[in-house]
Amino acid sequence: MLKNQKDLFLLPDDVTYLNGAFMSPLLKSSVEIGHQALLQKSTPFQISQSDFFDIPKRLKQSFAELVDIPDYRNVAIIPSVSYGIANVTNNITLKKGKEIVLIKDQFSSHVYAWRELAKNQGGKIITVNPPDSFVNRGKQWNQKILDAINENTAVVAISILLWTDGTRFDIAAIRDKTKHFGAQLILDGTQAIGVMPFSVREIQPDALIVGGYKWLMGPYSTGVAYYSDEFCDEGKPIEENWINRANSQDFSNLSHYQDEYQPKAGRFSVGESSNFALNPMLNDGIRQLIRWQPARIQDYCKNISTKAIDSLREMGFFVEEDQYRGHHLFGLYLPENKSLPRIKTKLAANKIYVSYRQKAIRVSPNVYNSVEDFERLVAAIREA
Repeated sequence: MLKNQKDLFLLPDDVTYLNGAFMSPLLKSSVEIGHQALLQKSTPFQISQSDFFDIPKRLKQSFAELVDIPDYRNVAIIPSVSYGIANVTNNITLKKGKEIVLIKDQFSSHVYAWRELAKNQGGKIITVNPPDSFVNRGKQWNQKILDAINENTAVVAISILLWTDGTRFDIAAIRDKTKHFGAQLILDGTQAIGVMPFSVREIQPDALIVGGYKWLMGPYSTGVAYYSDEFCDEGKPIEENWINRANSQDFSNLSHYQDEYQPKAGRFSVGESSNFALNPMLNDGIRQLIRWQPARIQDYCKNISTKAIDSLREMGFFVEEDQYRGHHLFGLYLPENKSLPRIKTKLAANKIYVSYRQKAIRVSPNVYNSVEDFERLVAAIREA
């Protein structure tokens, strides 16, 4: 069983940080790696030509191991989810009237590009709303998504977990139905990958886009993306840069311009993807997640939060059923007799950090949290 890992972080003892879905703290080891990388830049003669390629390769290999990608070359390095999604929408042609299925309150970086694609190519956006009632909410919402997929569906663009309250979607069932109708499945895994088990080999999404600064425990402006061979074979990147072209390892001949790209998803990486400071930090975070194992992280978060969730439900809060939410990310929906402003004030006064998204108090623990953290959360809410 996984034990508390707070000693690997720099979190102060008087802070209860239940806000990993906003931004993860960095590991102490990642901070040191970042310091060393900055020092290395002050003596740039220590940076070799091979570093331009070896550093991103290690990051791609680590991500491939984390999410079970057969070939690390299907991984691209991106600076943001919006960049990763743009690579996808830049390579999709919609027939007029074809539909793109989204979910209500999906994170905006996984919405705007699809709206533009539909507008420019005559497609149609189908937004699947949650049920009006909290009764069997997760189960019913999943069924509504499956019901929305039909012969008119070209793309289902969805997150593995809803960012506002951790609602969990049945990606395996959604993948089966998209395959049946020949539709593509584009996943935003930012709020799930790293702390929930996921296998690209098993699910076979067409793309999986993941921001790096949340559950992958990397620095801001980092991310990784998996693209299937269908995108990689003839895909057009959203920018043209030197390192994504064939033979870019040959620095002496970079003016011998190449028409071919690096293999597979190499074409989709952002310019300056070698990032000598941020990539090693993100890689360090991913390597630690591999050691901890995402399934064990889920179990740990469940174990430390179960008693508190039971108490909050007894107080009248709605928390989604276990099988339809993340244990590392869940929303508290207030009963009518509770005051959100008073709760916000009380939590802030006690240095308890959560987020407020739509109508939910978003709670997102990780391995640096404890049962005592949740006891403090419940006590503060009760007092409010």
